[in-house]
Amino acid sequence: MRAIPTQRETTSCASDARGSTRVEATLSGSPLAPGSARALLRKALTEWAQLAVDGADLLTGRVGDDAALVASELVTNAVVHAGTDVHLTCRLEEDAGALVVEVADRHPSRPPGDDAAQTPAHDTPEYGRGLRLVAALAESWGVTYRAGSKTVWARLPTREEAPADPPAAYAGERAPARDLRAAALLASDPLDPLAPCGRTGPRDGSRDGPGDGPRDVWRAASYGDDWLARRPGRDGAWLGRGALSFLAEASDLLAGQLDEDLVASLTGQLIVPRLADWCAVWLEDEATAHGGRPGAGGRLARVWHAGEHLVEELSRALEACPPPQSDGPLGTGPVPYPWPGPADADVTPSDGAGTALAYRLVAGGRPLGTLVIGRGGIDRFPDEITGLVEDLGRRVALAVGAARQYARQATISAVLQRGLLPGAVAEIPGVRSALVHEPCDKGGPSGDFYDLFPAGHGRWCFAVGDVQGKGPEAAVVIGLVRPWLRLLAREGYRVADVLDRLNQLLLDDATEAADAAARALVAAGARPTAPGDGPQTRFLSLLYGELVPFEGGVRCTLASAGHPLPLLLDPEGGVRAVAQPQTLLGVVEDAGYTSETFEMYSGDTLLCVTDGVTERRSGARQFDDGDGLARALAGCAGMEAGAIADRITRLVHDFGARPPADDMALLVLQAE
Repeated sequence: MRAIPTQRETTSCASDARGSTRVEATLSGSPLAPGSARALLRKALTEWAQLAVDGADLLTGRVGDDAALVASELVTNAVVHAGTDVHLTCRLEEDAGALVVEVADRHPSRPPGDDAAQTPAHDTPEYGRGLRLVAALAESWGVTYRAGSKTVWARLPTREEAPADPPAAYAGERAPARDLRAAALLASDPLDPLAPCGRTGPRDGSRDGPGDGPRDVWRAASYGDDWLARRPGRDGAWLGRGALSFLAEASDLLAGQLDEDLVASLTGQLIVPRLADWCAVWLEDEATAHGGRPGAGGRLARVWHAGEHLVEELSRALEACPPPQSDGPLGTGPVPYPWPGPADADVTPSDGAGTALAYRLVAGGRPLGTLVIGRGGIDRFPDEITGLVEDLGRRVALAVGAARQYARQATISAVLQRGLLPGAVAEIPGVRSALVHEPCDKGGPSGDFYDLFPAGHGRWCFAVGDVQGKGPEAAVVIGLVRPWLRLLAREGYRVADVLDRLNQLLLDDATEAADAAARALVAAGARPTAPGDGPQTRFLSLLYGELVPFEGGVRCTLASAGHPLPLLLDPEGGVRAVAQPQTLLGVVEDAGYTSETFEMYSGDTLLCVTDGVTERRSGARQFDDGDGLARALAGCAGMEAGAIADRITRLVHDFGARPPADDMALLVLQAE
């Protein structure tokens, strides 16, 4: 149940006798794929540049930069329009002096998106400039259709016959740049952060500085004409390919964020001071985003100003004038926003101190918020800036939408997880208990579970289990098993009988699910399923036991069905297993389970764990190799139940350098 899927990447490199060197990778169709493609391509080109081939020196320069942008746009097109895994191939043809980038997806019926001819200027699709950029940078490009796949390819020359002045990506661009050093584009602007963007000067309040208060900075009327003209060689120089690289790197930065407020904060840092003097992000609530009644602007999530001391005053002014939400079509481009005046001064919003624009943040046809940018001392933003911020706004909207999806699913998972585990564990007379439950995936339900409950007639029952798989499928099995366990125990069934009946219930449930799926396929006229398709057998490992306190101790009866064996620690430090290994539940019909009974006296401790403890890895070693768990438990002699649970958990975590890769559950029962 993850909202943001992990990036799966399979890479291979090869060369052949025809003078061609190649790198290939399969990427998951997620927002992380374009960034992975760029990183892979740059790494390969850097290695190839060390080869003694014609044009190799260009692979880490202009050609490499162009290839990274082409790969990014082709992968983005595939992710947005196909939604399948993406296969990236980059091939260096030394004899022909060309670099070929190919991106294949498994949705051949859907053409690559490039709606330039049909799309109005302010209605650019969410994926951005797409194949127009590819056409501008590549020597040639095309689409190849095969059975079950579609490949979009682009060919870039690796020799100097490339045109000196390639087509500009933005209309009106003055001096297209070839320098794509993304770190410089994303770094802080070296100009005075307190001055209006593009103006340096003293901070003492003189005419060349920002003045002595918010009104002077907001008005900034004395700073003259078009600010682009005052920044020769700067804005004009990076609004070409440099701006496209800026967008690509910004996409990487935003795509990995799982908190919408952090997305809003990063947006402010990306825009100010490079594109505007200040910006603000409003985020609409979930009801509005899902088609509810529009409110007035939503929540002001972030305000950013080139002069940090002005943020508070600007925030008050913006809160008094939230952006309106119209009922018109979404994604129609920026609209004028009233210039804010100080909240405590008699300044009308339209006193002409500068220009502000509002961009609706829309993803998947749903409004998520509004981005507002402002710059003092100008009467309009240049078209280059409005187009660039519009593209950035689409990426911000996608990041906000992904963060909200993750938050929704994390909430659902947390609620589901709470429902799968007992709200409170029973207190057993004469027995101390301690529990540890750690899912490795915080975004989905765990496959491990536990229970400790009264069964009536002076009996208490406990269980520690591990379901096959994780996520929703595991949650279904746990949701069946825990109520069955409690019902059978309270009906008076003994330990071995409970496992027998639970095993049969799981087998019956799997059979019914398979029959229902087969009937549905027949009714729909579908082909028979191949081996491995359709419902799978639901099985689990389970340690289940019953406790009966008596004067001076407690009698324990338990059985292990495919589960790590429980260990009994005596006060002198001796450790022994107290169960026999038996078959997993839900696998074999009429398995015939048996149980063992023993008595625990003061200081005796029973440790029950899942395989997330015993199979914790450190390289090729596991935690329980050489009876590692028994040795760790022996070192806990004389400790109370809670301290033992903490010590074992710490030892498991410290065993490997990386975090545990499996869920972990641990139950300690100690006779008082």
